[in-house]
Amino acid sequence: MTQSRREGATASLPLFPLHTVLLPGVHLPLHIFEPRYRQLTIDLVTEVVPKRVFGVVAIKTSVVREVERLEHVHGIGCTALLREAKRLPDGRFDIITTGQRRFRLLGLDTRSAPYLVGKVEWIDDAPLPEGGEEVGVRLADVARAAHRRYCALAWERDGWRSPATDVAPTELAYLLAADCMLPLSDRQALLEETQPLHRLRLACQLLSREAGFLSELRAVPPPYSEVGEHPARPSLN
Repeated sequence: MTQSRREGATASLPLFPLHTVLLPGVHLPLHIFEPRYRQLTIDLVTEVVPKRVFGVVAIKTSVVREVERLEHVHGIGCTALLREAKRLPDGRFDIITTGQRRFRLLGLDTRSAPYLVGKVEWIDDAPLPEGGEEVGVRLADVARAAHRRYCALAWERDGWRSPATDVAPTELAYLLAADCMLPLSDRQALLEETQPLHRLRLACQLLSREAGFLSELRAVPPPYSEVGEHPARPSLN
């Protein structure tokens, strides 16, 4: 399967549709039980699939049980790097993946492998405008403050940590959102935004909104969705 990394280039990529959105730089643990995705995991571990990389795309609605057409999933997804895989005695796997790079899904192949294979086109961010670095630093400070407010309300103190201080503003929005139980549509919007400053501003708005909800309702978020192959809550650890 081709793995060209040039922006705009197309590639062939194994796909794993989920009822969640994977963001670049964010860890996603998965419990693999379905036979075709057990085979995908084996192919990743043995590097039949090059570089242990596959694609994650979000299923649009819970009504869809079998992804067969492009309209069943969101058009922008994210590659996942298989970092760890533990095979269980009954053949299931517990794996840990990390989001890497965004892609646009151009086509689906349901025949050439036991699992879905997609034709994808790589997506990179637009360049920062003049003076964007300074604006990004200021936005990052505001977004980090919103993240601290949210996490202080939502999680026990040892259940979260702030992203490292050297994380670039262009990548920060994804890591801040990882600790927030955002609706799928909000996470998809962050994934699709190619203007880094707009993405960071959006993350700040979403975190502030959710912190406001928690403060008003004095409630904590529900557990992270375990639909499909049972994704656990993404974390930065």
